[in-house]
Amino acid sequence: MEIQINGKKINYEVKGEGKSVVLLHGWLCSLETMEPLAKHLCKNFKVYSIDIIGFGKSELPDKPLNTNDFGDFLNELLKKLKIEDPILIGHSNGGRTIINYAGRNLGKVNKIILIDSAGIIPKRKLKYYLRTYTFKLLKNIFKILPKTEMVNNIKDRALGKFGSSDYKNSPDVLKKTMSIILNEDMKDIMPNIKAPTLLIWGENDTATPVQDGKTMERLIPGSGLIVYKNSGHFSYLDNLSNCLIVLDEFLKDDMKEKK
Repeated sequence: MEIQINGKKINYEVKGEGKSVVLLHGWLCSLETMEPLAKHLCKNFKVYSIDIIGFGKSELPDKPLNTNDFGDFLNELLKKLKIEDPILIGHSNGGRTIINYAGRNLGKVNKIILIDSAGIIPKRKLKYYLRTYTFKLLKNIFKILPKTEMVNNIKDRALGKFGSSDYKNSPDVLKKTMSIILNEDMKDIMPNIKAPTLLIWGENDTATPVQDGKTMERLIPGSGLIVYKNSGHFSYLDNLSNCLIVLDEFLKDDMKEKK
């Protein structure tokens, strides 16, 4: 299914009946990565799986986005689909989007589940600053060199050694978006979140370290943190059976009545 948000086609799927659950995937992913959750939750809820703008089958934005833009995107989506008081579930950048939406009080939220969520600026080691400085230095050097095919090939190989795989695999507009949002910290708005919040994390997550989850637990009123051992950034997939049990317990009061 498609809907227009700010002139862009946004892809989404709807399954089940009951209270509304909205699933938001992580960076460079799509609604398919949240399908195991959607398949289970649609037994008791009306589940909306969203391809966030720029990802999956949704159209790319015309310009780089910041975190507020993603929060505004979610706000417009909920209004267009007439979703009120939803349960919001987000992984990684999907979690960042939910934090922005709820932390800015853009609309009422029933409950929130954040899985290996982004939203906190990572602590930088010396190695990071050395790589960043070298990257910027190389970019400036290549700006003054002649734009020959040989120089361009050398440039691509040299600069290709820097940046995360997510960054390298992103279209240009998303690369610029990523550079913006990774430097936006949302700790200040986390205390504004009013909805009951469950945090799920992988102990070995290197993209959004478990320390971020502990910080969110401290800052988001009444939140609780579950940490899965021997799990990484996709902890909900690494521990799917147990994760579904945890979701059912957290959402048991919101499930539709059995006939």
